[in-house]
Amino acid sequence: MLTYTLRRIITSIPTLLFIALAIFLLLELAPGDPMAQVPLTVPPEVKEKMRLALGLGEPGYIRFWKWLVQFFWVEPLNLIDWAFSTNFADGKLRVISWQTRSPVMDIVVQRMPQTLWVVGMSYIVGILIAIPIGIYSAYRQYSVFDQVGTFVTMVGYSIPPFFSGVLVIVIFSIHLGWFPSIYDTTHQVNDWDSFVIQLKQMIMPVMVLALQTTAQISRFMRASMLDNLNQDYVRTARAKGLGEKIVVLSHVLRNSLIPVVTVIALGVPAIFGGAIITEQVFKVNGIGQLLITAIQANDLPMVQTLTFIFAILIVSFNLIADLLYGILDPRIRYD
Repeated sequence: MLTYTLRRIITSIPTLLFIALAIFLLLELAPGDPMAQVPLTVPPEVKEKMRLALGLGEPGYIRFWKWLVQFFWVEPLNLIDWAFSTNFADGKLRVISWQTRSPVMDIVVQRMPQTLWVVGMSYIVGILIAIPIGIYSAYRQYSVFDQVGTFVTMVGYSIPPFFSGVLVIVIFSIHLGWFPSIYDTTHQVNDWDSFVIQLKQMIMPVMVLALQTTAQISRFMRASMLDNLNQDYVRTARAKGLGEKIVVLSHVLRNSLIPVVTVIALGVPAIFGGAIITEQVFKVNGIGQLLITAIQANDLPMVQTLTFIFAILIVSFNLIADLLYGILDPRIRYD
């Protein structure tokens, strides 16, 4: 497995470089001018100097090379400096946001806790709810629980977040007054009372996002369980006298988790990407909202860096999912 992992890591390097080039070229072709936000009273010659200061006067291949060096060399050095109090990155130019004139990675680190609080928690809650529902729905196929669960999950998967988000705000915030409609990103948890406030403002966005996660994963879990419950090895295990609980949880569940692991692993990068629509509805100042504001402001370094980070996460969790296959199914070997 170690050889397979190293081989996958090596082969993913050209893939990521191709993705970086594709992102850069697409942003180059996208309409919009970063100088469009500059007031009209600024003279044209000053705008031209500002454009040159942003590096827009250089050829595209030079700007792409500079971004690669900054992302893969300068930013890791800056991380080492922060962790070990060294000065390897002193004097080196980092990836700078055109909109805020500050390092992109610093802004990402500032926004990440808000996204993890809301989107990360909703993903965990959705998985913990979806897997038991999928298992029991498959085991009790066509029962009342299965039919109700199928209806609820299909509705949850079909309703878009911008509708369900507004709906829960109207019900639980406006009419009932239980929870705040706007997420306060400046709130700090210092004691029990502040933790309760944080919990209250998280409930609605977590509810909206967990509904979609639960709907998707539970359907995959149910379908995979149904496929394995009718296999010969299940009948053999029952014929040997094994208890139904052991057959379902030890044999069927382990094999059924293999395709579900792919869905769960590929959904993890969406946590870091943030739920763009939900963050807009509840005013969560996270990564998703950061990407939207960067696109609106034509902040190409921010958009390029965030998009490439998402690509790295997708490639990485694809590898993690493949490795988990070997753990869940001993028949899989990476020779």
